[in-house]
Amino acid sequence: MEITKNSIIGDVLDADFEVAPYFLEMGMHCLGCPSARGESIEQACAVHGVDADELVAKLQAHFANK
Repeated sequence: MEITKNSIIGDVLDADFEVAPYFLEMGMHCLGCPSARGESIEQACAVHGVDADELVAKLQAHFANK
């Protein structure tokens, strides 16, 4: 799976729910919320004040090791 800042969180979680801790550690504790699942990674990072590039890198590394 190709992960970018425009990737939708719900799509990423549906591909592999084992990535949930990456979102939780950035403060996104509402992973089951329909609106949160529809946000892009970039949108969620902006709301939570974290670096989208850093999260994307972690997610890309995770999927590369699958």
